[in-house]
Amino acid sequence: MGSVPTSASHFAALPTAPRDEIFALLGEFRRDTHPQRVNLGAGVYCDNDGEPFPLDVVRTVEKSMNEKADPHRHDYTPIEGDQEFLALARKFVFGDACDESRLTSVQTVSGSGANHVGARFLANTIRPRRVWLSAPTWANHELIWATVGVPVHFYPYYNAETRALDFAAMVETLEKEAEANDVIVLHACAHNPTGLDPTKEQWIVLGELCQRKGIFPFFDNAYQGFASGDPSIDAWAIRHFAQLQPPIEMCVAQSFSKNLGLYGHRAGAFHVVATGEGCTPAAKDAVTANLAQIIRSEYSVSPRYGSDIVKAVLGNKDLTRKWQAELHTMAGRIIAMRVCLYEELRRLGTPGSWTHIIDQIGMFSYTGLTPPEVTYLKEKFHIYIHSSGRISIAGLNTKNVKYVAAAIHAVRSDPSLVTSA
Repeated sequence: MGSVPTSASHFAALPTAPRDEIFALLGEFRRDTHPQRVNLGAGVYCDNDGEPFPLDVVRTVEKSMNEKADPHRHDYTPIEGDQEFLALARKFVFGDACDESRLTSVQTVSGSGANHVGARFLANTIRPRRVWLSAPTWANHELIWATVGVPVHFYPYYNAETRALDFAAMVETLEKEAEANDVIVLHACAHNPTGLDPTKEQWIVLGELCQRKGIFPFFDNAYQGFASGDPSIDAWAIRHFAQLQPPIEMCVAQSFSKNLGLYGHRAGAFHVVATGEGCTPAAKDAVTANLAQIIRSEYSVSPRYGSDIVKAVLGNKDLTRKWQAELHTMAGRIIAMRVCLYEELRRLGTPGSWTHIIDQIGMFSYTGLTPPEVTYLKEKFHIYIHSSGRISIAGLNTKNVKYVAAAIHAVRSDPSLVTSA
């Protein structure tokens, strides 16, 4: 009997895909046993003791769910999702700014799933020549749009010299280069990673620009209520675009990971706002059917535990009121930590300007720390930060903020490290 011929593996020459830096940092942090280690990489809210923060209102709902022991609690949701959850999620985003007849919604695997389902849907339907992303943006945006085959272009957003939003350059680029049917991804609030948002006046300019040029707005709404503490304030830009006259078509990817602390339960939704000639009930049904086909091909149905919690909170006025109080507390702690870090850096006389820390909003701050400084902070002080210099303010607390400030001061004062300050 002859020997079985051998051949090289199909995967022998497979190139290594880059690791996700945030999750890689989290892994390093978890393996670190240093008593003063600090995690400023992952976007997860922690309390003042650096511990996870399950919301009281979520625990109340979970207790009720456990006591009820609904025999259907493990059933599949429909492919398009739980309709009661979707109606409440729509209301939370749009308020009264958009007629229900214009809205189509499906449940998704949190915000990442909403972004991907939305990108695939638009790539299949309106077939944009390009998508415009902010420079910088959440890392997953570029990956998602690349996987659906839409060329990615970047519009200026962050000015490294001023540590501020470069709105003039953003508008100039979009005016000169963006074309009708292009998609533009906009962060509804608490821009990730910079923490810099347009003002209301600037949002009005962007709305007019999209309306006039026929650019399709795609809002990523990951932090509603978590940025300012007020969900209506954080939804202002979306609601403004939804009320433009003449109306425009747009979409929204929505996540409940941050504002309800449901990170691992993946509760989200994707909403399409349609308008114009041919926008009929039949066309709306076709949108739902096409979205459902994408969902079916990728993961069949969304997880229900997180959406059941969202449904219980948003469907009860008393629970909604208690939740919004907790949102206010979380947002307030983050704002307070920004002030503490800023004041401590000022007290130490740390080289550089640090006012951007208190000018920014939301979970993240673009500090201006350089990659060599970030590496030094990790190796010498066990402080874990993204290489871009982005820090998660939620990882700061009254017990570690002085340590972090002292470490930044030591790094920024070291002449052997090249900085951009």
